[in-house]
Amino acid sequence: MTTQTGFRLPARPIGRLKDGVKAAHVIVVGNEKGGAGKSTVAMHLAIALLRMGKSVGAIDLDIRQRSFGRYLANRQAWSDKHGVALPRPEEIRLSPSAHRDLDLAEAEETERFSEALIHLKQTHDFVIIDSPGADTHYSRLAHSTADSVITPINDSFIDFDLLAEIDPDTYEVGRPSIYSEMLWECRKRKAAMEKRSIDWVVMRNRMTMVDARNKRRVGEGLKMLSQRIGFRLAPGFAERVIYRELFPVGLTLLDLTEDGSTIPFTMSHVAARQELRDLIIVLKLPGLEGQAIPF
Repeated sequence: MTTQTGFRLPARPIGRLKDGVKAAHVIVVGNEKGGAGKSTVAMHLAIALLRMGKSVGAIDLDIRQRSFGRYLANRQAWSDKHGVALPRPEEIRLSPSAHRDLDLAEAEETERFSEALIHLKQTHDFVIIDSPGADTHYSRLAHSTADSVITPINDSFIDFDLLAEIDPDTYEVGRPSIYSEMLWECRKRKAAMEKRSIDWVVMRNRMTMVDARNKRRVGEGLKMLSQRIGFRLAPGFAERVIYRELFPVGLTLLDLTEDGSTIPFTMSHVAARQELRDLIIVLKLPGLEGQAIPF
């Protein structure tokens, strides 16, 4: 695969610990499109890991919107209001550089990101990074340091275009997108510098229950593309109103039986929890082998 991204990173490894020091597994939830459900995935995965007894660090790199960070703030506010100690990851908030010179700005952001990542990798089992729906220096840094990348996409060819071009007449998959090429460069860099690869998982998110022709075509295209550029496919979350209701109160599907929750727990939520369990199983994260999922 050739790249047209102009991808540029410092020559030294970012956020790398000394040899022999146990480091957290870094999970980046990323794509370059808004509305795919990245923050919902990041939040539910973070709370699931915490409820499995793992320690989790969190970084929200969507500097403007900060949906993940706001979700965590809503969670803290709910806990304070109801006197309930909900599990919550340690969050580090990063700010953009104020330098007008691009090289100076990128150098400053690289240092900020590296310091934050080193701290979280030394003190936690997992670090979850929610990336913005755009190409930023912070986002590229995050992808280059990932051990796992989760890319949620909706069941539409608008989202499919994030990964590759598609022929409008035959629906044949064409050349990879700029995002796919960027991630390809990150994977090559990690293999060269750390002798390890990035596990890239694409999950079909906000899926409808209707078996539409467009849905089948997207699925077929993803299977073809996964073989070409080397990502794995994972089950996603169905489209459910509950996710929009949970954000303002800072809760997840795993918190609905907590004291103080006024959201009734239904069979639909049982099915949604199963979707989360299925995702965790497919991710094959280190340290979870053979461990029972307690939800």
